[in-house]
Amino acid sequence: PSLMHLLLPVRHRFLAALSSLPWRRHLCSSISSRSTATTTADDDLEHWLEHAPAPGAELRGILTAAKYGGQHRVSMIPGSGIGPELMAVVKQTLLAARAHVDFEELQTSAEGAVTPEEMRRIVMSIQRNGVALKGNLESLEASTDFISIGGAAAKNAQLRAKLGLFAYVQRCKSIEGLPTRHRDIDILVVRQNTEGEYNQLEHFNVDGVVESLKVVTEARCRQIAEFAFQTAIKTRRKKVTAVHKANIMKLSDGLFLDVCRQVAQSYPDIEFNDMIVDNCCMQLTSRPQQFDLMLLPNLYGNIVGNIAAGLVGGAGVASGMNVGSRCAVFECGVRVSGQAMRGRDLANPCGLLLASADMLEYLGEAADARRVRMAVLAALAGGVRTRDLGGSAGTNEVTAAIVDWLQQNSA
Repeated sequence: PSLMHLLLPVRHRFLAALSSLPWRRHLCSSISSRSTATTTADDDLEHWLEHAPAPGAELRGILTAAKYGGQHRVSMIPGSGIGPELMAVVKQTLLAARAHVDFEELQTSAEGAVTPEEMRRIVMSIQRNGVALKGNLESLEASTDFISIGGAAAKNAQLRAKLGLFAYVQRCKSIEGLPTRHRDIDILVVRQNTEGEYNQLEHFNVDGVVESLKVVTEARCRQIAEFAFQTAIKTRRKKVTAVHKANIMKLSDGLFLDVCRQVAQSYPDIEFNDMIVDNCCMQLTSRPQQFDLMLLPNLYGNIVGNIAAGLVGGAGVASGMNVGSRCAVFECGVRVSGQAMRGRDLANPCGLLLASADMLEYLGEAADARRVRMAVLAALAGGVRTRDLGGSAGTNEVTAAIVDWLQQNSA
């Protein structure tokens, strides 16, 4: 092996140490721009990722993302399926909005699973830039043949764990003009993002018997509970509902519930209650207006978040953000690849555009975020909708309506 190949682990440790310093971005960017050709696809991904900086115990607030020449540097990961065409819509829309964003685009296969080499580049880019916009990262399909899948982790979950993206925040709000069963919904879903069932610790004890480990820690429960109550204050929410199954999983979910109750005592001005997850799903579909901010462990958050998104229009209008102490990743609120729609002008771009507006707001570009959000809502209110929302417009027609609104209402 070359000298550069031997020094590569040292290089990663050096970048990890720099990542905690306030002036790290320019120096890390300069170093990371050097050739990484010495890494090969057959290198062990887990060995490489272990050099990623560990997440901090507390949320440090909105970060100062990489910015050069007045432009925010953002990692763009198109992902698989309809991801590349939706990212093209985002670039066209933000150009029309004159947003101060410069994308570092990282290509992945639109047809198959993300490779280890692609994952390396994605992780390095997000660490360098601090902010990312991503599509769905395809993983190997579910299989009971543990040898054939090699115990490979789902790529989206792996990315969240390695970057310390401990919180997933999803706003589900009724949109004017969209025909839905319920009105006046405005729910903020806060989900623990890195532990529980998503650790994917499974193995065969004997043939025909699988053991799956659910790991829950007090530190992570307290971290997400504090984050949820702080988010409630910042977003002027009056009520936090912790969702659990502590009546059955008395230790794991019991720990989560106990910690949530302890943290709630420090926020007397915010109403707190808890609800068993199965009852929560029924209540959510029958009377969703009772919920304000919902605080959930990882698996329940995924399920309940999808239900809440369905109540306000579905995957095409849902946006979400993954938050850590050092970076944030924005994406559609419901993770689907949409392979069947790829290249057919059928995909709904509104969810990813709303995620882009959230990203702009996170970057401190509130005016641009407001304009992008208003353009999307104006198109929907005007009846320009894709088939999933009961309309007949294609991706290009929806995009044209949004871009036209931005050009006619230039800042």
